[in-house]
Amino acid sequence: MSAETTDVLVIGSGFGGAIPAYYLAAGGARVTVLERGPRLAAADFTHSMQLGTYNRIVDVIRGDGVAVVAGNCVGGGSVVYFAASLRAPAFVFERRGGLGRRIWPAALTRAALDPWYDRVEEAIPVTRTGWSDVSYAGGVLAAACARAGHTCNPVPLAVDTERCTNCNWMLSGCRFDAKRSMLLNYLPAAEAHGATIRPVHEVQTLGPSLIPGYRYAATYTVLDPDDYSCTLQSGTVHAKVVVLAAGAVGTPVILQRSALLLGGIPAAVGRYFSGNGDRVSFADVDESKVRSVLGLSRPDGVPYEGLPIGRPITAATYDYLDATAPEYSRFMLQQIYFPSVTNVLAQAVDPPHWFGIPGRDLRSRWTSWLTLLAMTEDDNEGTFGAVLPLTGSFTRLAPGLGLGTMTYRPTARTRGGWAKADAALRAILEKDGLARVRPWSEDVAGSVTAHPISSVRMGDSPGSSALTDTNELRGHPGLFVTDGSAVPTSLTVNPSLTIAALAERATPAITDRAEQAGVTVRYGAPLPLP
Repeated sequence: MSAETTDVLVIGSGFGGAIPAYYLAAGGARVTVLERGPRLAAADFTHSMQLGTYNRIVDVIRGDGVAVVAGNCVGGGSVVYFAASLRAPAFVFERRGGLGRRIWPAALTRAALDPWYDRVEEAIPVTRTGWSDVSYAGGVLAAACARAGHTCNPVPLAVDTERCTNCNWMLSGCRFDAKRSMLLNYLPAAEAHGATIRPVHEVQTLGPSLIPGYRYAATYTVLDPDDYSCTLQSGTVHAKVVVLAAGAVGTPVILQRSALLLGGIPAAVGRYFSGNGDRVSFADVDESKVRSVLGLSRPDGVPYEGLPIGRPITAATYDYLDATAPEYSRFMLQQIYFPSVTNVLAQAVDPPHWFGIPGRDLRSRWTSWLTLLAMTEDDNEGTFGAVLPLTGSFTRLAPGLGLGTMTYRPTARTRGGWAKADAALRAILEKDGLARVRPWSEDVAGSVTAHPISSVRMGDSPGSSALTDTNELRGHPGLFVTDGSAVPTSLTVNPSLTIAALAERATPAITDRAEQAGVTVRYGAPLPLP
């Protein structure tokens, strides 16, 4: 087994890993990034749902009561997300949840995070879209909202709208480099300053280093890029500082597997897991009512049939993000498009189901669906089990499919939030028979989320949080967690921008800790502007 050293080891290359990797490298540190997925560039993204293509970079991880869709490649979730980039409302940072007291660290408020949001929005950068950027599906939602007495707005996106072709293949990466993933900003900037990025390197454990001057040792396996279930070799990296950003499913498992080596980990590791309150529904739209009720029609005379046309997320209503409303009653409703492969997860709560002639007829009308995502306030009720997979963060069943150790049992408060979102959707879209709203059933895959967060969360109380307010793991100086697992609560908006802003905010503390460990490094590099 080979051994090597680095100043700063970054585990994961999504929003949480790429950002500190850049600043530490630009500040003069030796930075090594280990990423369990492969490295692909624009020309490598196939924009296909054939097996062997999208499932190289996307994993569906099934737990007990929840299924998680996660990125698996250099750039992480930033390569496969739908680029909606929103700041969390101020009330989110004041949430009390089931604890009955403030969950977020006292030092973190919306106002405190705004300067870091500013930095991310400029570096990525985020586009303030207009109605000309909204898809036809988004326009149908907007028209339905207006008719029901609600507002609807274009969603800010991390997309170059001049370069975007509206091909709607965001889940499979962007062949046109229009989606502003970490592949286009922080990661190339980190490499320009000497950082080394190693794909298909899966970290297994963290423990103390026996090399003088180094604090941590990370063991890893190198995966076969053509078969992730096969290991080609293994090794160890010794580092003075570690930034753990393996995702909200990966990070807690690495820490749990490392608990004995590290001399114990905080009790909150692997607890308080959240799916960001995600609640997916589809509305079976009556084409004739799109014309007669909304007065809409495409140039060719077809009223709608627009589900797959345009970008996956373009419009949303923020009317239910009322800071004065009780907790668990606040949510955002967002138009979204999922590739047809996800229909396997999308059995509706109400009949007809996918079997039989009624189910076939329902599926045949899929272009007339309108898919909606509600992001609600959940109860952080998910946990990760003590029985760990033999390697990695989940048991790989097939390419792109895994069995995780997380358990999710929605509380009455969480279900109450979902019910309010369902009712709001029905009031908007079922008015005058425009559509029938069908929430996804939990019978097939449990709750489904592409926004896993909170499994190693920040906070002020050691009893209910694993990290300090600077993202450092309690009791383990120089070990930081900067991915979605650090986010304390569901956000009622897409979490990517908040994850990135928190990583920006954590970087000065990481730099300070690296200096204390003897690394010659300074914080203050300019933004990695494209």
